[in-house]
Amino acid sequence: MKPESTSKPAYQESAGLVETNRVTFQGDNFILKLESGKTLSPVTVAYETYGQLSRDRDNAVLVCHALTGDAHAAGRHTHDPKEKPGWWDMLIGPGKPLDTRRYFVICSNFLGGCKGTTGPAEINPATGKPYGLHFPFYTVKDMVKVQKWLLDHLGVKRLLAVIGGSLGGMQVLQWAITFPEMVVGALPIATTARMSPQAIAFNEVARQAIMSDPQWNFGLYQPEHQPASGLALARMIGHITYLSQEAMLRKFSRRFINGSQRGYKLEADFQVESYLHHQGSTFVNRFDANTYLYITRAMDYFDLPSDYGNLEKAFSHCQCSFLVISFTSDWLFPPSCSQELVKALRTAGKNVSYCNIGSDQGHDAFLLPGNRMGEVISGFLTRLENEVNL
Repeated sequence: MKPESTSKPAYQESAGLVETNRVTFQGDNFILKLESGKTLSPVTVAYETYGQLSRDRDNAVLVCHALTGDAHAAGRHTHDPKEKPGWWDMLIGPGKPLDTRRYFVICSNFLGGCKGTTGPAEINPATGKPYGLHFPFYTVKDMVKVQKWLLDHLGVKRLLAVIGGSLGGMQVLQWAITFPEMVVGALPIATTARMSPQAIAFNEVARQAIMSDPQWNFGLYQPEHQPASGLALARMIGHITYLSQEAMLRKFSRRFINGSQRGYKLEADFQVESYLHHQGSTFVNRFDANTYLYITRAMDYFDLPSDYGNLEKAFSHCQCSFLVISFTSDWLFPPSCSQELVKALRTAGKNVSYCNIGSDQGHDAFLLPGNRMGEVISGFLTRLENEVNL
């Protein structure tokens, strides 16, 4: 399958106007048995697709989003030039690494999200009210089960690749383990086989920030009156872990908001403080507090060595090729986490490539332009195509 010619430079075209679709899985065949022992039904999934599924149904690429992402990975929903494109628009579209002239790209809001997929913020059909804290705990493995339902619904029998960063990378690893016969290539980016105690600690402080806000009210807040202060603080805490010291120095240094003058006040006085406050306040407008509690806990519970005995055993039945990508300045999931994955995969006899990309952008590098990630991904996908004779 060769790309069509284009007069525009590579990586410059857009996925265009897209829409978010929803499908509800219900009935006796769609009772989701969660790892916690609870069940959930019905389950609605929000998703977007880009490109066309080939006649042989062999060109599908599943994109898994990170902690606060959603199904809107590329393109725009309207013609409004002020609208932001999807969160991975730099990678998805004609002529881009996830070339929609070649691949059928799928991205869904994962189980427990708050962007159209069943989660704590959605309405419980049994009560007519949001699930809130009555929503059952779920894991990354549960997310992958629901994504498999979606792919079956779309008629996808095999994935040329599954790709994602951070929590998305955890889903990638789980896909390769849970459905080994279905995945040709796996691209876990800036991720880990298990959360470190330090990462769990940051998540716990963020959760406590939310639950300490009086507006949280044990999860019984109204959507229009959610714990804004606590959620904003949680986002500020999390965002610090996504950046690097180098990035902070480059972006803000020790500059004051008002030039070089100290304000002698407790309100934000440094530019980095103003930036974090902005990140927190805008986050409140697009995310749900209870959902943040559940998703961070799902990340904490992800532990492949514990679940399968050790990491080599976890990968023992995988059949796909792997491309593991890390970033030099990522201190949340540092290169050593990816190197642990690579070592275990090689010990298990798997086909694995590894790229540690030089970047000063920290953990968020996989969401930002200015590094070689797109080129590396494009080359790996082309190799996969050649392997399966696409």
